Amino acid sequence: MSEAEAELTQVTRVMTVGELIASIAHEINQPLAAIVTNADAGLRWLSGDEPNLEETAQAIRRIIRDGKRASAVVSRMRALFKRTPTETELVDLNDVIREVLAIVHSETERNCISLQTDLADDLPRLIGDRIQLQQVILNLLVNAIQALSEVSEGTRELYISSRQGSQIHAERREDQGEGLSRPEEILIEIRDSGPGLDPNDFNQLFEAFYTTRPQGLGIGLTISRTIVEAHGGRLWAKPNEPRGAVFQLSLPVRS
Repeated sequence: MSEAEAELTQVTRVMTVGELIASIAHEINQPLAAIVTNADAGLRWLSGDEPNLEETAQAIRRIIRDGKRASAVVSRMRALFKRTPTETELVDLNDVIREVLAIVHSETERNCISLQTDLADDLPRLIGDRIQLQQVILNLLVNAIQALSEVSEGTRELYISSRQGSQIHAERREDQGEGLSRPEEILIEIRDSGPGLDPNDFNQLFEAFYTTRPQGLGIGLTISRTIVEAHGGRLWAKPNEPRGAVFQLSLPVRS
C-alpha cells in the first residue's frame, strides 16, 4: 500500500470514529439530561423541611429508567454502525409515541407549548427495534420543541398524529405527503408552528453534520433517516402552513 493510500485509509477511519462518537453523543444527550434533572429534583425533595420520600423515590426510579435507556441507545447505535441485525419485536407505535411524550412532557410545559395528539385507534403493530424507533420520534419531537422555544410571538403549537395508509385513503386526505399509497404503511406526522426552515435547507436536512443551529451536531436527522430506512420506511420534511415545519415518516406493517 502506498503512503498516500495509507493516509487515506487512516483519515477514513478517523472520520468513521468521529461520526460514531458524534452520533452516540447526540443520542444519549436526552437521557443524560433527564438523569441530571431528576437528580436535582430528588435533592430538592430531600432538602425540604419535611423531606418528601415518595417524590424522591419516583425521581430515583426515573433516573434508573433513563440510565437503562442511555445504555440501550449506545448498544443499538453500535449495532447500527456495525450493520448487525437489530433486535426486532412487535411494536405498537402509539405506545412508543406515548412513551416519548412522557419523556418530553416537562420540556413542553417549560416552553409553554400546546401539545395535541391524534393517534389512530386499532393501529396495527409492526416488526421493528423499539429503542431505535423511540429515538427517531424523540429526536423529531426534541427538534420541534427547540424550534418552538425560539418563537417570541404567537402560539407555540406541536401536533403529532398516527394513521394507517388505509385510513388515509378512506378519509381522502390530500396533504399526507410523498407517495403514501400503500394501505399497509403507517404514517406518523409531527407538525410545529416554529420559525420554519429555509426552503434551501430541505435538500440538506438529512446530510451528516449539516445543522441550522450553532449548538447542533447535525447528526440526529441523519441517524433518524438511517433507522427508518433500515426498517423499510421513509422520512421526509416539508413546510408547515402558515409557519413551521412538518416531518413525516412512513413505516411498513410486516407480518
